[in-house]
Parts: sequence; structure tokens; C-alpha cells
Amino acid sequence: MLPRGRGPGWWDRGTVLVCLATAIVLGATSMSDIGLLAHQALVFADPPSEATVRRALAGLDEAALRRIAKARAKARARVWDLLSRRPQGFPWLTVAGKLLSGWVVIDLDATLITAHSDKQGAAATFKRGFGFHPLGGWCANTGESLAMLLRCGNAGSNTVTDHIRVLAEAIAQLPVKYRRKILVRVDGAGATHDLLQHLEQMNRLWRTVKFTVGWTITDADETAIAALPVTAWTDGLQQDGTATDQAQVAELTGLNQRVGNWISGLRLIVRRTKPAARHAKKLTDLEKRTGWRYAIVATNIHRIHGVPGSHHPQWLDALHRSHAGVEDQVRTGKAMGLRNLPSKSWTVNQAWVLAANIAADLTAWTRLLGLHDQPDLAHAEPDTLRYRLLHLPAKLTTHARRRTLSIPNTWPWAEAFQLCWQRLNLPLTT
Repeated sequence: MLPRGRGPGWWDRGTVLVCLATAIVLGATSMSDIGLLAHQALVFADPPSEATVRRALAGLDEAALRRIAKARAKARARVWDLLSRRPQGFPWLTVAGKLLSGWVVIDLDATLITAHSDKQGAAATFKRGFGFHPLGGWCANTGESLAMLLRCGNAGSNTVTDHIRVLAEAIAQLPVKYRRKILVRVDGAGATHDLLQHLEQMNRLWRTVKFTVGWTITDADETAIAALPVTAWTDGLQQDGTATDQAQVAELTGLNQRVGNWISGLRLIVRRTKPAARHAKKLTDLEKRTGWRYAIVATNIHRIHGVPGSHHPQWLDALHRSHAGVEDQVRTGKAMGLRNLPSKSWTVNQAWVLAANIAADLTAWTRLLGLHDQPDLAHAEPDTLRYRLLHLPAKLTTHARRRTLSIPNTWPWAEAFQLCWQRLNLPLTT
């Protein structure tokens, strides 16, 4: 898969990448941390050196990255096949009490990575920091990191070409049979003519693509909001499907003149909530006058077959608000090596991002296949997973060609570890 050297002492570069991803899962934050695998040589064998890791990452050109992406997609197809065989089946998303069976949900979002020294591609960010501004795509069903594009710190938030590229790479990671129904969610950075046009054109006879995106409110939007009758507002929905009077939702499509300049069939859903004290300085004249704070979502969803009530504005509002869960994936990614890029070289940092994404997938697969019915571990954060399972206070010994793992009976998660181990070695065992 990757370039390899010849002769004694040379490492297979694919093995080096897997070793680095494993080290990141265990908590590595730099290439020198690959040495921590040496303390568990009975499990992982002798690790590559820091210099070997650096050379391997520096050798990942675009052709190598494409081959790695194909290998990741092949492994993901196997994992998803195993997930579909679990007693509870594949983890379809539930929004406001309604199951989106058959729909794979992709969340696109960008984040900032601070650079503490001068590195290639690091630049001033829109939040007055200094570093990088990568754009990623995550699967909301599984929590996997499907694709990530490393970008300079001054990269635009709503760059259409970047969104289209990351989306294409994310979809390429999906097994073929899971590409038939795709829901894409993006925040306000996705509200561009070209991106929405592209999403609409992705629809085929064999594939349905729906989207929800944030919508920047202009004077025209506020004029339409002001024209809404009082009876148009209804209570919003919480994620468990119950109504709440803390927020109200209305359909804005027919009153907003801006819609005519966008793709046909576009709907606008407006939500209003009571502003908090931190919002006081940013309220518009309309918001100050009415005492409400407004937010708008744009979507091409008119009805989702098999999901009753999916045409209601309240449910569509809840559907988009669940996109906020991508922030958890961003936080998890930063805990899996993305908090700080370790090299001055752009190529090495780009490869490090890939290794961090692989590490994030490994932990997601561990939870999905081995810990899905363990309440305190099924959605565990990386640090929690490391403390309770990965940094297990156990002793591995070898005798008579047999290896024995001794776990203290007092360790609270000993049974969870054994169950996870059995499931990962025999994935169909329940």
C-alpha cells in the first residue's frame, strides 16, 4: 500500500502508520511517543523508531493517500457488516423520537487547531488565533471520522470547493449499499448557492440526498419573520420527541423573497428562543423589539418516506439541531491527536491528521462492536476509555508457548474488558 524500503531493518510503511494510530489511541501526542509501545512489546511487538515514523509520514503523497483511503473503506465495509449483524442492528439515527432507518447522516464541520510555533501552512485564524483550520466529515450514526482536509489557518469558512471535496471523500468511505440514502448537515458555512446546487444534483434514481444547512439572517429574512402571524408559531421539539415551550418554530418559506434566488424546492424553517444575557450585544433591532432571538435552517426535505411527521417544521428544526453533536466528534478528534500538529512540515502534519482519524475510528469501532451494551462505556470519551480499559492494570506473561493475562479482581471494569476482548476476537458473539 505504501512505499517500502529493502534490506534488513526496513519497515513496511503501512505497518508504521498502524503503529502510530495505535499509539495515538493510547494517548500519544507526538511522534516520539511511539516509544510507549515498547513498554507493551508482548502485545504490539517492537515499535518503529521516531525517525522511521517521520520518514513514513513524509512519504505519504497524494497517490499513497488515495490507496490508504481505499484500504480504510474496505475495513469500514467489514465493520459495518458486523454492525448490521448485532442483535440491535446497525445504529440508525433517532431524531425527536423518530427512527431514520436506512439513512446515513454525514455532518460537515470545521475546527481550529492552534500552532504554538511557526509551521508550514499555519496562519492567523478568524478567531485571532494562529494555526490551522481543517474541515472534516463525520458519520453521525457511528461517530467515525470519514474524511478530513487540512487547511491553512486563514482558510475560508464557506469555501465551496473544500466542502465538496470533503463530502466526496466522506461518501467514498461508505460501503456501497449504504450510499442510497444520505443526509448531509452543515452549519451556516454551508449556505452557499454552489454547495446547495451540488447537493441537489447528487440525487439520482438510485440515490437520495437530503440536506439541512444553517442560514445567515439578512434584512429580507427579518422582514419575512416580522410578517409571520402569531398563529404560525408552534412549540418546538426536544430530542426525545416531547414539546417544549422554551422554543417556537414556524415555516418561513412562502414569505421570504430570498428563496426564489436559490434552488427550487428550498424550505426555510425559523426558530425563536428567549435570548440569554451573553446574546444581548448581538441582538438585531427586530430581536430587541420582539424579545426573541431567531435562527433559520434551510432544507430540501419535504417528506422522508417511512418517517411520519418528517414534513413538520418542528421535526426538521430538531433534525438540524442534532447536528450539534458533531462538536462532540470534534472534541474527540482533538483528544485523539488533533489538538496539536507535531511537525513543521505540511506533509507530515497532513499524514498525522490521517493517523489521528484512523485512531478515532479504532476507538469508535471498539465501542460499537465490543461495548455497545455497556452503559458507562458505550459512549465513553477517549480519556475515559484509556483509563478504564486501554491502560488496564494487568500483567501479561508467557509460559509454555501460552500467554496469560492476569487482571486484578478489584478492577471495576475487568468484566467489561473481557467481554470486549471476546467480542472483538469473535465479532458475532453476543
